[in-house]
Order: sequence, then structure tokens, then C-alpha cells
Amino acid sequence: MANVKIVADDSQFNAELTNAGTRLVVADFFATWCGPCRNIAPKFQEFSSTFPKAVFVKVDVDKCPDTTQAQGVTAMPTFIFYRNKVRIDILQGADEAALEEKIRKWYQDDEDDGDGDTRVKGHMDLSSFINKSECECLNESDDHPMAHALTTKGGFLESDCDEQLIINIGFNQAVKIHSMRLEAPEENGPKTVKVFINQPTTMDFDRADSMEPVQLLQLAPDDIKEGGIIPLKFVKFQNVQNVTVFVKDNQTGTELTQIDYIGFLGSPVSTTNMGEFKRVAGKKGESH
Repeated sequence: MANVKIVADDSQFNAELTNAGTRLVVADFFATWCGPCRNIAPKFQEFSSTFPKAVFVKVDVDKCPDTTQAQGVTAMPTFIFYRNKVRIDILQGADEAALEEKIRKWYQDDEDDGDGDTRVKGHMDLSSFINKSECECLNESDDHPMAHALTTKGGFLESDCDEQLIINIGFNQAVKIHSMRLEAPEENGPKTVKVFINQPTTMDFDRADSMEPVQLLQLAPDDIKEGGIIPLKFVKFQNVQNVTVFVKDNQTGTELTQIDYIGFLGSPVSTTNMGEFKRVAGKKGESH
């Protein structure tokens, strides 16, 4: 079965997640006796060719009972999506359109990163873990809001009344942040930047200006060029629920600050380690 890996036993599943690194993994939990599983199987194989940077695996629930139970699979087929050994989404049922929609949603990160891996070994783009309902930007322009800078697909963030910005980004789970990607024009990109973490509420400008940050950045034009990565003090960003970025001024002292893209590289705090799971009911080999 070209481009689709068959998981022969429980031990192989965790190995496949590890080997995939930061690439998207799409796991099809199926049973040989399941009619809907057989019906969608050709489409699953087709998707593996359509999305070559992702890893597609099939998990026979009767041959991998521990994995099936640990992942909470109760109906077949169930499709579970992983990145960096973390479960990021799930779909139950043989719905081809819904499956393709979810694959495209999560595969987007691999397309943005070119080869499906970040340029910082062992870390991934954390955009998949951003909770957009917990994102907010103070002093953003109505025509160029922060949402435009959370993707590389066009648009940009621009300040409104003056050059300052407060950007608050929340994550849907705790993450470790290794570095920041900040792309902006040389003339009006950020210069003095304060980075805070785990603030209970969005900071105002007076507080952001007076408060000691977790890290203070003095950026040069080369730091904010396209594709640039700004290292952070990794040891201080080990359990981050939200990050606040205060842009105090820009490179040339103009009234408008522009950010083409803002993102973070790191890894989730929790990963899927099959060795940590224990059977809570039943015995190996029992039917589901």
C-alpha cells in the first residue's frame, strides 16, 4: 500500500509518531470486519499521495488493542491527527469530505515550512496550538488586524494611533517556546520588543512599558527579515499558556509599525508516549 504505513503491533505505533518528527501524522484506526472502513480505505490511500509531506498510518484495532484503548477509540473508522507526538484533532466516521477538510487544515503548516520540518531541529511551528479566541491586539488598525500576521498567506498587522502594539497570543495547551519568527519591513518593523508570558489578563500600555519582561529584545533589520528566527531564553519559556509581545517602537521612529508575520517555534509540554499508558480494563486480545 504505497505511501501508507501499516502498524503491525502496539510497539510500532509510538515509533511511527517519533519517526515522523514535526510532520503531520494521520492515523486510520480501522477493523477488517468494518464495512465503512473498507469503503473509505481507497480514499485514505489517495490522500496519502495528494498530501505527500504527511505520514499516513493504518492501525488495525484488533492487532493493536493497547494503542486503540489508550487513544480512546470506540468506533471505526476513527481518524486521529498528530504532530510532534501530540494529538491535535480527531474525526469519527467514514466521511471523505470531512476527512479531506481536516487533512488540509493541519497540512497547511507543512506547506508553509517547505520540507515539513522547522529550521530549528527538534522544534515545530506552534501555529497549530494557537487558540485564536484568546488572541488580542491593542492598537491594531481596522484594515490590518493581527489575524493577518498569524499566517504567511498575505496581509499584515499595522498599528493605528501610534507605533506601539500589544500582541497577546494564547495556546490551547502548555508549550515550550524556543524562538520567535518576526517578519517585517526594514523601515517600520519592530525595534524594541518586550516579551511576557502567562499574563492573567491583557496588559495595558502603561503596565507593559514599566513591567520587567521575561526577555527584552533589541532588534536590528536583519532580525526581522523574511525567514528570520529570533532565539529566546528557552529555559525561561518552559510552560507557556500565553505570550504577550509589547512593541515599544520601530526601526525608524515612524508613527506606524508593521508586522508581516509573527509566530513561535517550540514544542508542546505534553507528548504522546505509549509507554506511559496502562490498561485500565479488559485484557489484551478482547474484542472492542
